[in-house]
Amino acid sequence: MRYLHTMVRVTDLEQSVDFFCNKLGLKEVSRHDNEAGRFTLAFLQAPGDVGGGGSGFAQATPAVELTYNWDPEPYDGGRNFGHLAFEVEDIYATCERLMAGGVTISRPPRDGRMAFVRSPDNISVELLQSGQALPPAEPWASMPNTGVW
Repeated sequence: MRYLHTMVRVTDLEQSVDFFCNKLGLKEVSRHDNEAGRFTLAFLQAPGDVGGGGSGFAQATPAVELTYNWDPEPYDGGRNFGHLAFEVEDIYATCERLMAGGVTISRPPRDGRMAFVRSPDNISVELLQSGQALPPAEPWASMPNTGVW
């Protein structure tokens, strides 16, 4: 058995691709429009995982599958979905970059190890420092939580 991907439903595909790719740093590796089913699938991978091959439906390396249904419907995913988790090289620099891009840091990396943000569709995304936790630093160490994570 091997992990393939995590699917999340999104209400605005381009807004979600902007968040996951332009702000979080993933790369879109394939996109499939299904006219009969009236949906689009976009597969995203972390830069260190890109190039693993596969058809898009069975990537050789882990992926996030964004599913956009062309006919609008409400989604109540959010926190009951759980979360996606990504390892990052520098959690402070990552959070700073996300904040500069207009992303709210729901749970700041006060411990130098873990932070949470949310996608435009309220999907919780955990960021984990690669290796050892960084020493606590401001403004993160005293920054309160914002909303839910």
